[in-house]
Amino acid sequence: MRKQCRIWWPKHLSSTEPSSSFTFLFGWFISCSSVSLDIVVAFACDESSFSGCQSSLKEILCDTSRSMSMTLQDKSTFSLLGQCAACPSDNDQLFRIGVGDNDQRKYSTCRIACALNSEGMLRKRNRRYYCGCHKLDGLLEKHRQAANGSNHWVEIIYDPYEIHGRNIHCIPKLHHIHWNGRLVSQCNVHVILYETPRYGACHFSLSFWNSSKKAKIPLKEPKWIDELHQKQPLNDLDAVILAMNSATASKMVFERHVGSSRSFTKFSIICWLIALVWQLLAVSMASLSTIFYIFLQFLHSLLSFGSQSWIYTASKRLFNTTWINIQIRCGQILFWPILLQDNDLRSQSCVEYAEKAAFHKHSMWSSLAVDLLLGNLIGFSLLFNAESVCLWVLDFANDPTNELLRTGCVWLMGVPAGFKLNTELAGVLGMISLNAIQIWSTLWFFVDSLLVSLVKGLAILGILFGMTVPAALVRDMIVVVMLHVSTLHWMISLLYSQQIQALAALWRLFRGRKWNPLRQRLDSYEYTVKQHIVGSLLFTPLLLLLPTTSVFYIFFTMMNTSISLICMLIEVIISIIHATPYIKIVLWLVRRRRFPAGIWFEIVSCHSNSVNSPEIVSLDKISSPSKNSLHQENISGRSHVLVSILHSNFLTIGQIVIPHYRQVFTRVSRSYFARSAYGVLTGKRISSTLGTKLPSTMPWMLIPYKEYWCLCRNSILACMPKCECHLFQ
Repeated sequence: MRKQCRIWWPKHLSSTEPSSSFTFLFGWFISCSSVSLDIVVAFACDESSFSGCQSSLKEILCDTSRSMSMTLQDKSTFSLLGQCAACPSDNDQLFRIGVGDNDQRKYSTCRIACALNSEGMLRKRNRRYYCGCHKLDGLLEKHRQAANGSNHWVEIIYDPYEIHGRNIHCIPKLHHIHWNGRLVSQCNVHVILYETPRYGACHFSLSFWNSSKKAKIPLKEPKWIDELHQKQPLNDLDAVILAMNSATASKMVFERHVGSSRSFTKFSIICWLIALVWQLLAVSMASLSTIFYIFLQFLHSLLSFGSQSWIYTASKRLFNTTWINIQIRCGQILFWPILLQDNDLRSQSCVEYAEKAAFHKHSMWSSLAVDLLLGNLIGFSLLFNAESVCLWVLDFANDPTNELLRTGCVWLMGVPAGFKLNTELAGVLGMISLNAIQIWSTLWFFVDSLLVSLVKGLAILGILFGMTVPAALVRDMIVVVMLHVSTLHWMISLLYSQQIQALAALWRLFRGRKWNPLRQRLDSYEYTVKQHIVGSLLFTPLLLLLPTTSVFYIFFTMMNTSISLICMLIEVIISIIHATPYIKIVLWLVRRRRFPAGIWFEIVSCHSNSVNSPEIVSLDKISSPSKNSLHQENISGRSHVLVSILHSNFLTIGQIVIPHYRQVFTRVSRSYFARSAYGVLTGKRISSTLGTKLPSTMPWMLIPYKEYWCLCRNSILACMPKCECHLFQ
């Protein structure tokens, strides 16, 4: 099987003409089979770059490799890949390939001199070996010999290749490669030009938005699936993508060793202004956060004194949703400087890891900022329109009471929809309901005077804590205000459920069956005559009174369900406000390339070379070759050369947002609605909460004020962009 070689080449190396005769290539050799090799080129530098280096090349490579992620270190080691020489001028050959303005292939004349035959490869030139490799000086030559003997070494030449509209002037062409001690000059080569991933610009990823969703595994897998898993893959795209995403980090670590002696002499005034503005922003935000921190600590100390009283316990149970959202908001306000700090060392080695860490780091404060913005908009609107809002709330609270509850109870006490109900039972249930409604109306009359203060309090809460806290308070207030409806529904549902259970038990008595609670089944049982007589006397009135009870139960169930749906809607809105990835939406609108989802290749050219020369040459000693040490295998064939450009697919806005919203409803089981319907039929009480997921609460923070101010200031300064306006000498 012919060997396959893929060269992952940075596009910026092909956008300019080579500045020197040859350069050194650094990156990774990734191989998962004996016939396939991926060469990921991270960057290139010339020999002059090592002039001011204090450390040896081996130490630099080892330190750079240790700076990479452990996953990449397990797959491959950062090393010196080989050399890339400029195209020689002798033995020129014409080759025409290009892209015209009308998007069709046109051919432009360019020169290529590639000694691909065996005589050219084995001809000894000045400062070259017989294989064609350049002879280096000093430690670089020793490292090249060690690389040839132990691992791999590649010799690449620049091939002039003009693509109009793509800013590509030359592409790499494989001259030969030392593959585990064997010299390979003819193999199928795939050159992939990729844009070097940079933080905040672009990166590559093979995972899709729904890749974490596990597919259902059948009970018995076919045999061909096991055989497919046992086959050795020809390439490891995950390792290749990880290496490309780590190219920028490896170059930074490498340049830190090589260019440590550089110093800047001139500092731009723009950078000075940016640093000054960032310092002022850090001081102002730290001061504002410290004031809020003092206010929260004061409130926490007040609540801690009355935490053992019954008022505190009762209010916490009544306003449970509000209490949870206040805890979430206080934790976000207290811990935002800690979450904003970049403490993830793993993200420094890979652009993909850095992007994920940045999204996780900025998601909390972006959610807090949007929540506060919405809270301020609604809060100031409530403050300026408090009287109108109070009138609307009074109408909204009185209409269900007067129009629905009173008239509904009076209607049920008569002949509702032509049904003949039990007059005595309907009168008792109707009078109890009307008395409860009258008591609530009397209490609500005293609340009218406090309603304006309540609306203004909601507005202040929205301004200080954001929209979610007053929304949670509104949800709890609806539950408290409609307490008379829930109380009447609980009373009627209790009567209805007991009546249904009694009828079911009496029906089992007539059938000679008895419920076994231990085994959870129906067993046969012989009842006495007296039991049958008593059962008959009880069954008849219970069955005749069931329509009256059912009508009242259906009416109050509809009222209570409407209130519960409103509370669930507010609960879902609060969870969605917390779960929406605002920073991802903004970045997707500004720069969609930061959200890759899969890769695809754009084919630029594909051609083949006829070969009637030795394909594989075994070398005993590369440093001093001789004709006797060369073992040639005459293999004639045709080697294929494919040149393509790597592109990424990008996520849509729905693919970004839907996974976050799906997490909101993870606690809502699919059987919730079935259980609710069964509870309505059997008279069981339905929960007014849906159980959506909220952010986790954080422990209370108690540190000195000065230390908290410094923590906020340092967190903002840590996010200051690095200025590159200085000039190096």
